Amino acid sequence: MSEGNDSSPQAQGGDEADVRFIGLVRDWADAIVANDPVRIAGFMADEWVIVSQSGMTSKEQFLSLVESGELTHSAMDLMTHPRVGVYGDMAVVTGRVTNTAHYQGKRYDADEWTTDVFVERDGRWLCVLSHITAAVPP
Repeated sequence: MSEGNDSSPQAQGGDEADVRFIGLVRDWADAIVANDPVRIAGFMADEWVIVSQSGMTSKEQFLSLVESGELTHSAMDLMTHPRVGVYGDMAVVTGRVTNTAHYQGKRYDADEWTTDVFVERDGRWLCVLSHITAAVPP
C-alpha cells in the first residue's frame, strides 16, 4: 500500500474530517430534536438500522414512530469530542451523547456512547448504521 492512498485502510482524519463529521452529526441531532421525519431521513441511507439493547430498529420503523408522535426528542447533546475515522468512502464517528426522549408518553433520559457508520454516495454522506450503548456513570 502506498502512503496517502485514499483507499488505504488507515484512518484519514484530522481537523478537516472532524469538523465535517461533527457538523454532520450535530445537524442530524438538530433534525431529531425538531422531530422532523423528512429532515431525519435526509441523513440516513435506505438500509439504515439502529442497534440498541432492545435489538435492531429499521429506518422505516424509526421514522414511523417519529411521524406518529409516539417518539419525540427534546434534547440531544454531544458530550465528548467524537473520534472520527475516514476510510475512503466510509467514515465512523464515535462519541458520548445525552438525550431526552419521550416514547409513548413516558420520558427517557439517556447517556450513551454512539457509533455512526457513514458511506459516501453521490457526493453525500449517509448513515447506514447507528449503535448505542448505555454509558456507565463515572
